[in-house]
Amino acid sequence: MIENTVEIVNGFVWGKVMLVLLLGTGLYMMTRLKALPLRKVGYGFKQLFKGRAASAEGDISPFNALMTALAATIGTGNIVGVATAIGIGGPGALFWMWCSALLGMATKFSEATLAVHYRETDGQGKRVGGPMYYIKNGLGKNWTWLGMAFALFGALAAFGIGNTVQVNSIADAVQDSAGVEPWITGLVVLVLVALVLIGGIKRIGDVAGKLVPFMAVTYILCGLFVLIYHAAELPAAIALVIESAFNPEAALGGAAGVTLMMAIQFGVARGVFSNEAGLGSAPIAHAAAATNSPIRQGVIAMLGTFIDTIVVCSITGLAIVASGVWNGEAKGAAMSIAAFSSAITGGQWVITVGLVLFAFTTVLGWSYYGERCAQFLLGEKFVWPYRILFIIAVPFGATMDLKFVWLLADTLNGMMAIPNLIAVLALSGVVIKLAKDYFNDPKNN
Repeated sequence: MIENTVEIVNGFVWGKVMLVLLLGTGLYMMTRLKALPLRKVGYGFKQLFKGRAASAEGDISPFNALMTALAATIGTGNIVGVATAIGIGGPGALFWMWCSALLGMATKFSEATLAVHYRETDGQGKRVGGPMYYIKNGLGKNWTWLGMAFALFGALAAFGIGNTVQVNSIADAVQDSAGVEPWITGLVVLVLVALVLIGGIKRIGDVAGKLVPFMAVTYILCGLFVLIYHAAELPAAIALVIESAFNPEAALGGAAGVTLMMAIQFGVARGVFSNEAGLGSAPIAHAAAATNSPIRQGVIAMLGTFIDTIVVCSITGLAIVASGVWNGEAKGAAMSIAAFSSAITGGQWVITVGLVLFAFTTVLGWSYYGERCAQFLLGEKFVWPYRILFIIAVPFGATMDLKFVWLLADTLNGMMAIPNLIAVLALSGVVIKLAKDYFNDPKNN
């Protein structure tokens, strides 16, 4: 009964209405910002490398804030999610992932800008922010209930999408590749997670600042090697992605059973699952950045969506399509493994190590999101109890049957987007004004 109810809610949360709301918000903000996120990609990278050192009051450098956000977003979605989207929605799903990412850059820019602009300093002198704070401080106290709803969804979702589900992926990958029992993997991950989380956001930021660039660059280089190996098939693969995005039945043949709505729905949904634009999670990390400018952190934040989907997901997706494995028997992670193995001897280890590192850093990033949500709901005194509960939950994810946990977490994850998108749209005027004031100053161009 409960599972059926959650399935119904999940169908709505990730259904057509939500996808229209996600894409619509991105399109609305991109239009009002006059395509600023697209025009300022180069400027964003320039600020990112400047932001390796703290430039104002805050808990972590602007660079490490982005790495913490990327730690939570670059995960199983980049490997399993892309393969699943293509497996169900056809190659055209990759095109719609690109569209959702480009529009999502405007949403992510707006979220991070609001998070820094409306952040607070807690009793320990730490900067805290995110959708719950810009709802309360931006929309007024009468809307605090909406912020509490977001915080509740976020605090609970962290145990699923950001903890047990990720650890389960690690345990499965290690067992398949090295034969290690899941409970052993669960205990090892528990120790590693505990060692990082005990140090709080500064240690999470430090670990993410080193691990995320390493794992992302390694995966990208291996993926580019696969694409170079299949260079002759690449133009046809890109053409197939574009053609099947608008006419999947004609591109793939009627027997494929893939409709345009399926291509759009799975492309957008898996894209959002991967880059989290619109969900409101990443702004929580960016609110901790040591910066004196909401817009400067906003242009850094939007790079997270660009890197996650336009770069990493594209490499996975094009490798799958160009190698031809998308039309075979392999599904999910096995499809990505088949694509990489077609060009790299031992390609399964690239995917296995990638899954392990991506999933591990996702646990770290989401632990911080959950803590901040719990702090907003119950106060600072509940941060440590929440952190301990989060650590204790780690080994359970390695051995549990997570079908229902995944469904519930996916639903809660999507429900986070509703209050967040309402706030982004309602406070869009604030974002526009801050952007105009910032870029009208000659020294910021």
